[in-house]
Amino acid sequence: MLRTDILIIGAGAVGTALARELSKFKVKVLVCDKNDDVGGDASKSCSGLTSTSATMPVGTLECKIRTISHTMVDVLCRDLDIPIIHCGSIAPVLTDDQMAQVPKLLDRAWQNGVWDYEFLPREEILEMEPTLNPEIKGGIYSPRDSQINQFLMVVAEAENAAENGVEFMLDCEVTGIETEDGRIRRVITTKGEIEAGWVVNAAGLHCDEIAKMVGECDFTVHPRKGEFYVLGHDTPVKVKHIISSVPTPKTRGVLVIPTTDDNLIVGPTADDVEDKTDRKTTRDGLEEVRTKALEMVPGLCFGDTITQFVGARPARVPEGYNILVSEKAKGYVGISGIRSTGLTASMALAKYIVHEMQGAGLALERKVGWIRTRRGIVKFAGKSDAEKDALIAQNPLYGKIVCRCEQVTEAEIVQAIRRPVGARTLDAVKRRVRAGMGRCQSGFCGPQVIAIIARELGVSEYDVRKRGVAAYMLDRGGK
Repeated sequence: MLRTDILIIGAGAVGTALARELSKFKVKVLVCDKNDDVGGDASKSCSGLTSTSATMPVGTLECKIRTISHTMVDVLCRDLDIPIIHCGSIAPVLTDDQMAQVPKLLDRAWQNGVWDYEFLPREEILEMEPTLNPEIKGGIYSPRDSQINQFLMVVAEAENAAENGVEFMLDCEVTGIETEDGRIRRVITTKGEIEAGWVVNAAGLHCDEIAKMVGECDFTVHPRKGEFYVLGHDTPVKVKHIISSVPTPKTRGVLVIPTTDDNLIVGPTADDVEDKTDRKTTRDGLEEVRTKALEMVPGLCFGDTITQFVGARPARVPEGYNILVSEKAKGYVGISGIRSTGLTASMALAKYIVHEMQGAGLALERKVGWIRTRRGIVKFAGKSDAEKDALIAQNPLYGKIVCRCEQVTEAEIVQAIRRPVGARTLDAVKRRVRAGMGRCQSGFCGPQVIAIIARELGVSEYDVRKRGVAAYMLDRGGK
């Protein structure tokens, strides 16, 4: 039986941020996740927007944590070498009904301390973003909204936590939790039993299922499904800012987002569904995104779409952030209601949760020699000829292009596999170094990436998966 002081269930944005925060202390931490890679369900499939608390419900825990955490994003990106674009956002006002909402939105932002969230006249907005619909009445400008690489944010925090002693168990689903005398004792998983003094439920979309195992579930969680387009690098009409619909109480609506890798992401929808495994795009959902996006940016070329995907935000009923330090099952901490704002809020959430655990009796002693920084994998794409020559001289595998669309080299793929909490599947490699994220979507590089993964892991190519437990890339019928 494995033993740990603290077991974190879930390796999404919140789980990995908490793991990194706890790695500062002399305490044994283990993170388990049912998936084959870090990133959870929601974190790796979200829009990547890190924004202020302008639109948050005033006075809520979510608003407080989001406000604090937003100021921490830049430091995290600097320390862990995470790509981020400080582009700001614009919500173009298209109708009289939307214009009527503007004073309420500005008042809420003011109450939340976001005093640079302001309405600008039509001429000024069009000068800032000429691709917008010329019929707009003006727009709401939020200069401190940013776009982060959400894949690398979670990977970077996991790698840094691992360098500081945190262990990760992936492909490890929790199936039960046992208590004795009103205290957490052990967790049953598909990889065996884990004895733990504390269990933190950061399972996101599945947090209600974990909460039921300790009798601390007075809520439900269902997916709020969001469908997205991804447009290629060479699409002719781009935006400089994050373009968003005028916010509603339920969602920020459809977004047109310039990414850190020079793609455009367009979406999402916000459809409440019941099936937590539903990752299917739909004709109606994609058409809704397309129609609303073209209302804001008429020139968008959806013919340049290279893929579509679905994100599933964990919608809680009743809604709102909820951090429970259990009295019924001592040592259990439940985290729920962390929806699309969780990426921005994760850093402050980690500190808040640790503070609450200390208040409930967790004794923590600071480490000496905690590693604060992490350097990312150096990209070959976009470098000058001199810089490329220097990389190849240092590591000859930089001279072998594997992914032609994204100019990803074998050196980058090997590093993605060999680093702490390294990639074990095709999709995990893709999220770290973009091999397979280009226009051909792995059509050319897929077989080569499979071969490299098999070689580096010492397994058969038949054992290499795309993702998940059984999504193998090659037909295993004859194996």
